[in-house]
Amino acid sequence: MATYTPYQEKSPYLPFGENKNASWYGKDILSVKQFDRSDLEYIFGVAHEMAEMVRRIGTFDLLKGKILANLFYEPSTRTSASFTAAMERLGGSVIPINEVRYSSVAKGESLPDTVRTLEAYADVIVLRHPEVGAAALAAKYARKPIINAGDGVGEHPTQALLDLFTIQEELGRVDHITVTMLGDLKYGRTVHSLARLLSLYNVKLNYVSPDILRMPREIITEIQATGTPQFEYTSLEPVLAETDVLYVTRVQKERFEDPEQYESVKDAYVITPEIMQAAKKTMILMHPLPRVGEIAMEVDQDPRAAYFRQVEYGLYVRMALLAMVLGKA
Repeated sequence: MATYTPYQEKSPYLPFGENKNASWYGKDILSVKQFDRSDLEYIFGVAHEMAEMVRRIGTFDLLKGKILANLFYEPSTRTSASFTAAMERLGGSVIPINEVRYSSVAKGESLPDTVRTLEAYADVIVLRHPEVGAAALAAKYARKPIINAGDGVGEHPTQALLDLFTIQEELGRVDHITVTMLGDLKYGRTVHSLARLLSLYNVKLNYVSPDILRMPREIITEIQATGTPQFEYTSLEPVLAETDVLYVTRVQKERFEDPEQYESVKDAYVITPEIMQAAKKTMILMHPLPRVGEIAMEVDQDPRAAYFRQVEYGLYVRMALLAMVLGKA
């Protein structure tokens, strides 16, 4: 686990009062494409402060009086709970809308109308939706900040940010590492977003997947333009020994129209203690969760298994983002 610098009374990240001139005040967080390295350094600096504050006092009133609307059109446990915990740790309140089928949407209400209604009650909206581009559509009509919590097979920017923060904290660097992404790279929006963020650094990317779940060509082309070396494999064995970060994803049953196709690839890769023996002693094993069977439970005892620490890092990153878009960081 990372060590955090002592909290300073005069924080360079957490101002008193609402700073409407702050660079992130009122902004939407829709895609990792909107970040550069200086943005990431700032976000991670705020996240450090959040981690220290939680460690010292648990909850505080930075966002007291502010309300978050969690609008989830798809099932979610971790992301929804993480944003709820982040807002409540900061002293704010949450309107949870996790069962959209029971809401006015079931009556045929459009996404823009739903968003414009909710922003009358809330200061920021976190949206998960099954359609690519839904968050951008919501942001077009909303006056309050929209945070994309996943739009179909498109992007999951806050997950990518917490993933990158995890790598930084666990390894102490992001430059000069080899990251291997394993599993469902076609439908896995987490790897799409993370690959884009990693292309801002000096890294090597390996993609390991079945042929039918390869990284989308448009993402490979996009990252190729940055000069980031990328390599595709169908087996983990050739690249495991050189890997610094092994990022495993589940094969997402809900994305398959053909059940037989899902059955043919669902157990393509399973990380076991035996496989971990061939990996670097300093490697970290990551997973966005939930896992289904792609990492054996026995691996949890390995100190290189970072996926539950990854969840905690995510809380601090989401606290940072909420504070930033609401003018408190």
